[in-house]
Amino acid sequence: MATNDTSSEFKAELLRPAKPASDTPWAFVILPKSASEKLPRRGRTTVEGTINDHDFRATLEPDGQLSHWLRVTQELLDAIDANIGDTATFKIMSVAEEPEPEVPSDLEEALAAAPQARVVWDETTTIARLDWIHWITSAKQAKTRAKRISDACDMLASGKRRVCCFDPSGYYSKALSAPKAAE
Repeated sequence: MATNDTSSEFKAELLRPAKPASDTPWAFVILPKSASEKLPRRGRTTVEGTINDHDFRATLEPDGQLSHWLRVTQELLDAIDANIGDTATFKIMSVAEEPEPEVPSDLEEALAAAPQARVVWDETTTIARLDWIHWITSAKQAKTRAKRISDACDMLASGKRRVCCFDPSGYYSKALSAPKAAE
């Protein structure tokens, strides 16, 4: 169920990422600030709605500018009968309750090996778990990711329920951003 006071309608161009990081084509859209401002948080947040009248549900990513961006998969492009470069019509609203995030396998293994951390992990809120996962997965290097997993287990085992050193919007740390659009 969605929260209506977060609803927005807008049109946006489906942009091609300059560095897609895979062979499968995909597009992205940067939300207008007016739409993003209605959402409950500047970090990752889940929305549902329609693109060109086709129902969808997705987790928006922070763009580092106090707004959000949406990855549009090839499957969704096909479903909405659109191509990169087209303008699409969006109707979105935040979901009433964030879905439980998928825990990456390396973090799951580390939590299984750290029972005290696992207890605190299981007692945290869905949003807190989402922030922990986002902090870990936003690491650009494998070495940094491994250190963050270790640090997360240590912090959780000591009773910390929220990651203390992460700006989930990317605005203050500039750690997060939307993809650059291809020319």
